[in-house]
Amino acid sequence: MDQGLAGLKVLDLTRVIAGPTATRLLGALGADVLRIDPPQLPELSDVFIDSGFNKRSAEADLRDPAAMEAVRRLIGSADVVVTGYRDGGLDRFGLAPEALLHARPDLVIVALSAWGSGGPWNGRRGFDSLVQAACGIAERYGRTTDDGWQPGALPVQALDHATGYGLAAAALALLAERLRSGRGGAARLSLARTAEELFRLPAVAGHGGSLPDPDFRVMDSPYGRLRYVGPPIMADGVPLEYSNGPVRYGTSQLRWQ
Repeated sequence: MDQGLAGLKVLDLTRVIAGPTATRLLGALGADVLRIDPPQLPELSDVFIDSGFNKRSAEADLRDPAAMEAVRRLIGSADVVVTGYRDGGLDRFGLAPEALLHARPDLVIVALSAWGSGGPWNGRRGFDSLVQAACGIAERYGRTTDDGWQPGALPVQALDHATGYGLAAAALALLAERLRSGRGGAARLSLARTAEELFRLPAVAGHGGSLPDPDFRVMDSPYGRLRYVGPPIMADGVPLEYSNGPVRYGTSQLRWQ
């Protein structure tokens, strides 16, 4: 199967679920994905393994001038940069979308935050469960128990996963526009905006029944034998597959393949 993003380079500056979900899909579509994490903020092991297919993993402390210079060289030859920190959190390193586009007008940048780039909470940190509570999902799914009313939550990190696939879609749309115009662009997505979009969907009545069993696949990895579900899309009518399992965290070089 032809991988549409083969030859493209994606720098992954994201963490936890939403951003890594996006770059995992871009990797399944053929991109060379290099994820970079700060050594002072180790990732949750299970989350890293789940999102680590079809990408490599390196560490770099952006406060170190040598590491920052290495990251700048990577950006200089990247096609896509995906960031996943609080709004403005990377600005002091010169990694704001506007600064990156000024230096590289052909670059595609997709930026993720919890609360968005406007409003009183735009510079705050956050994650899926906090956003569910703040936007009303916890109230919508709350219930009364013997101990009184208790807030609820969605049974999965739906905001993370939905926003992650939205990030990948935004990157693909900007890459398609770059093919036409030769210019890159930037997109900003947030968990809070995804929550608002979910609230706008029409209500769907449940009809009982059960979901089909997942199509589990098996792959060997440095973490042992993994059982996993493949990418949720098809290309040319054929289900996508991950060609490589996750590597050991932080063991890759700061360079493209």
